[in-house]
Amino acid sequence: MPTENPGSKKGFRKRKDIILEIKGGNKNKDKKTRSFTFLYFIIAIIGILVIHSYLSFRSEIKTVPYSEFKGLVAQAKVSDLLIDNEKIQGTMTQQDDKKVKFVTSRVDDPDLVKDLQKNNVQFSGSFENKLLRIIIEWILPFAIIILIWNLLMRRMGGAPSGVLNFGKSRGKIYGEDEIKITFGDVAGVDEAKEELQEIIEYLRYPQKFLDLGGKIPKGILLVGPPGTGKTLLAKAVAGEAKVPFFSLSGSDFVEMFVGVGASRVRDLFSQAQQKAPCIIFIDELDAVGKARGMNPLSSHDEREQTLNQLLAEMDGFDTKTGVIIVGATNRPEILDPALLRPGRFDRHVLVDRPDIKGREEILKVHIRDVKLAKNIDLSILAARTPGFVGADLANLINEAALLAARKGKTSVTMAEFEEAIDRVVAGLEKRKKVMSKKEKEIVAYHETGHALMAESLETTDPVHKISIIPRGISALGYTMQLPTEDRYLMTKTELLDRMCVLMGGRIAEEVIFDEISTGAQNDLARATDIARSMVKQYGMSEKLGHMTFEQERKPLFLDIMPGGGTKEYSEETAREIDNEVKVIIEHSYTRVKEVLTDKRDLLELVAKTLLEKESIDGEELRKMLKEHAEGDHGNESG
Repeated sequence: MPTENPGSKKGFRKRKDIILEIKGGNKNKDKKTRSFTFLYFIIAIIGILVIHSYLSFRSEIKTVPYSEFKGLVAQAKVSDLLIDNEKIQGTMTQQDDKKVKFVTSRVDDPDLVKDLQKNNVQFSGSFENKLLRIIIEWILPFAIIILIWNLLMRRMGGAPSGVLNFGKSRGKIYGEDEIKITFGDVAGVDEAKEELQEIIEYLRYPQKFLDLGGKIPKGILLVGPPGTGKTLLAKAVAGEAKVPFFSLSGSDFVEMFVGVGASRVRDLFSQAQQKAPCIIFIDELDAVGKARGMNPLSSHDEREQTLNQLLAEMDGFDTKTGVIIVGATNRPEILDPALLRPGRFDRHVLVDRPDIKGREEILKVHIRDVKLAKNIDLSILAARTPGFVGADLANLINEAALLAARKGKTSVTMAEFEEAIDRVVAGLEKRKKVMSKKEKEIVAYHETGHALMAESLETTDPVHKISIIPRGISALGYTMQLPTEDRYLMTKTELLDRMCVLMGGRIAEEVIFDEISTGAQNDLARATDIARSMVKQYGMSEKLGHMTFEQERKPLFLDIMPGGGTKEYSEETAREIDNEVKVIIEHSYTRVKEVLTDKRDLLELVAKTLLEKESIDGEELRKMLKEHAEGDHGNESG
């Protein structure tokens, strides 16, 4: 039952561009390249085995000498003879009365027909087509093998010669007139657009720079969290400059075969030189540009060879030809330093999360094709979505449109947007989830504890909504706070107050029920993380002083756990760190318990109201607090 952070959810990216795929110089390839598979080898082996089984079945016929055959004829032990120019086939009866097929070579015997007629043996003649036999036994198996090989090569390279094109670039190219995206379709990243405007000017009017002796940067690296619009921004640059646009991912270079990645890098730059002026866009650059030496067991692996070739190609071409490389990554800290030095990716452009003004501009872009009601206020939606990136906002508008369509409305109202925000932030609502009365009470007091602490402390964000309706995977309720402004720094007092809000739910259960539940697990984890960061990273411990003990290399833009780092302090210091973390948490615990104990009447009032209504918005909560405070003052004066 954690307090929700609206900025912690990630959106997804949608692409609806028509692309033209380039493979080995071939144009307008409609079929997609598929991965290598051994299925066709299995089919070939089965086909050949079937043919040989048929031939071997035919060969399981007993061969007898002609003299023995004549004796069997005299004894009337043969039947169903088939006579051709070279052999005689039929059925003979053995001593145990078992009938088997036999074959014997035909000799020049003028009495053969008379002997057969004399012993009443049925016989007939035939003419064998030797050409058909050759086709079945020799040509057909080879034809099957060639057919399967042809299909295999088409899967590998798009043509029978696909194996020869295996080292060709798998990049996709957009023609000058195919990219309809411009800077008008990109919002919330004004600083990044200003940085890239220079690239557009160079691609349009290169002589203006060359006359002054200026050199345009070879590589532009776009860094930022996922979903902020790095790929969209690169396409907008190509759309503004009206030049071809090569697009591929870093993983397109790397294969299991040694040397393929380096070959694809060479082919990519060769194609780019032919299409100049143009832009090469490499998405997820960290897939191929990871720092060398990070894997000591394979210092000469395929990825490093690909990176070495990329570095050599970036050194080898001249920007006067008009080829600009744009890379994008959300993990710049793991890129190879040689890739980031001047002369390669020498300009780094941050595409950060938008502020409140940027979010409003992004919403204006995405609502162009959406039918909105007249009461829609985008500034309110921008204020309600702190931490959202462009992909999150696009997903939000789409969710609101789907909700309106589901309700049969002709336009999207603020109610749908409010519900869509709750769905994106807290998860799907689960009104049908069965909970006991006792559990509902615990959840109600838990969330009320969060809300009262948020409203009681000066530096905390105001409460926007409290709910005990289960949402998402495991949230049985939530208390949503919305900041009044975008914040980039936090003081020690603000961090301590945030810890108090997180611990308010757990302590409210203890105050009311004299018992605690498992619902505060996430709250405790986040509070402990804040306390540990205060001690180890921010130097906010009076006992340990102004020192930092966090030396791990953490991702800049991804909310993932860092790799295992080495401690640069003693075991005694580690114990002191643990003690300081415990002191901070215990201090917050005491502070929260005093507040909630003093406000127990208010805690019960709000919790009972929450049990009746299931959700309370921030304005209603503040009204209840105000009325309760006025009532207390009236009783005191009386």
